[in-house]
Amino acid sequence: MDAEKRKFLEKQALEIRKGIVLEIYSAQSGHPGGSLAIADVVSYLYFMEMHVDAQKPEDEKRDRFVLSKGHSVPAVYAALALKGDFPKEWLKEFRKLGSRLQGHPNMRDTPGIDMSTGSLGQGISAACGMALSAKACGDPYRVYTILGDGELEEGQVWEAAMFAAQYKLDNLVAYVDNNGLQIDGKITDVMSPEPITDKYAAFGWHVIEIDGHNFDEIEAAYKEAKTVKGKPTVIVAHSIKGKGISYMENQASWHGKAPNDEEYAQAVKELDAALAKLEAQA
Repeated sequence: MDAEKRKFLEKQALEIRKGIVLEIYSAQSGHPGGSLAIADVVSYLYFMEMHVDAQKPEDEKRDRFVLSKGHSVPAVYAALALKGDFPKEWLKEFRKLGSRLQGHPNMRDTPGIDMSTGSLGQGISAACGMALSAKACGDPYRVYTILGDGELEEGQVWEAAMFAAQYKLDNLVAYVDNNGLQIDGKITDVMSPEPITDKYAAFGWHVIEIDGHNFDEIEAAYKEAKTVKGKPTVIVAHSIKGKGISYMENQASWHGKAPNDEEYAQAVKELDAALAKLEAQA
């Protein structure tokens, strides 16, 4: 990846992180840790990878995106606002009564959302259905989904994995946010889904393992996925929960709570400093 493209994606990811903390602070409710962890891949998907157009959100030929770990939707809302699917001012209405930006994705009310999710395990299943539909109808679109590593504790995830391999859904790419933490602590302490890569391989998937905060590796993984025929692809991405905000990083306690005034100011200060440093680069 050339330096200009990387700088652009890093900037979008930082803006997404700013949007995430604004949403959750404004609502005094939400899930910052897992949302911040996926900001980089969301940046890549929406600004480089997926064929989607804010002016034509219901185009039948568009690529589909399903956020299976629906509680991390602040990252997606921030990206959609940056793309122009809706005004950035909407971010301040996150989780408010009557808002079009609910705490989990709502395809009926929010422009750019392809699937309502929230109950863990169901999003990947819906993504499988979309991918199968594209195959059956001869449509060219690809289907992208993001799961949490804690979500892999749901049995429905593995039913979907079996289904995707059975029907050779090579137009489906799943991304597992492997940050190692969930609401109650380490995934290995709660109900370990490890070894994740071996499990997916055993279920007949093409497996790619990457650093979820390295844009070169993210790009290489999605390019590789397009070369795979006859089986779905899963990208297992090692990430940092709360990435980008020092006091949230690798802290399970930030799975589902909002920053107070002082914490919000500190988060904005850190993200603004990172943006300034990025802009100063040649």
